[in-house]
Amino acid sequence: MDTAVVLQPAESPLLQAVGHTPLIDLRLGRELNPFVRLFAKLESANPGGSYKDRPAARMLLQAYVDGRFEDGRRLLECVSGNAGISFAMLGAALGINVTLVVSGHASQEQIDRMAAHGAELILMDPLIEEKDAQAEVTRLMEVFPTRYWRCDQLHNPANWQSHYYGTAAEALAQLDEAGMPPPDAVVVGVDTGGTLTGMGRRLREANSNIHIALVVPWGFAGFEGWRPLSRLSDANPALLNQSLVHERIPVTQEEARVVCRWLAHEGLFVGPTSGAYVRGALKLASTGKYGSVLTLLPDTGERYTSTGMWHRNMVRGEFA
Repeated sequence: MDTAVVLQPAESPLLQAVGHTPLIDLRLGRELNPFVRLFAKLESANPGGSYKDRPAARMLLQAYVDGRFEDGRRLLECVSGNAGISFAMLGAALGINVTLVVSGHASQEQIDRMAAHGAELILMDPLIEEKDAQAEVTRLMEVFPTRYWRCDQLHNPANWQSHYYGTAAEALAQLDEAGMPPPDAVVVGVDTGGTLTGMGRRLREANSNIHIALVVPWGFAGFEGWRPLSRLSDANPALLNQSLVHERIPVTQEEARVVCRWLAHEGLFVGPTSGAYVRGALKLASTGKYGSVLTLLPDTGERYTSTGMWHRNMVRGEFA
């Protein structure tokens, strides 16, 4: 196991509020298979409303400890939505100026929230690819080398460490408190690779036989927080530890949206990434091979009301 310094929260109530999210025993899992328990960490309970608060907090705190901002440098990062909110919010809490190159996948609600925290936003054309947005960050670093510190969440080890020491460790403790053993399987998405690598490492230490599945978008560019993919083999970000992955589960856009509408009727108003994660977990649970499956509800639905996901009434027959 890699060693790392366990960072303590700064003297800020906001930073102290990151993590420690509830573990939900999803009812729809039992409806699908009464012999399977489907658990999900409710990450919208983070102060920024998504699981992106966890890596953003750890990366920023590590940089702060390392003195990256002592000469007045601005944080610079390429984001697609929720990560931008986390960087903008936590940067404001720490007194760090933030510049964000925002890809075209961000919703208007997300853009408004980033701006509300005082971040400087460079909005990219929705038609350009992610690599072009990353290239803009590289260009800014080359032109203004003393103005910025690049967080580089796609390669920053503090990213996966936030899920190793935070998300996964919390889930194991919560399951133990409920008298449950470590999960038999875990389902998360591609994203930067940090979620699966961090959670996968920690959960495999608790259960060496755990089945680790990766959800990937199929037939569309991908939801916010997912790298645009044209085929399953594209899902290989640098932080992703490929040796941890046992299975890749394709999920369509409509499948994820249907699950979001179903969860809304059960009191959980979540975003499309959450819908995709749960749909992947349901596919795994339906095999009957695993007694308990762990996943995340990474985001809140409040940031996607402008997308029309909930404009029509959802009925049970919509989900098969």
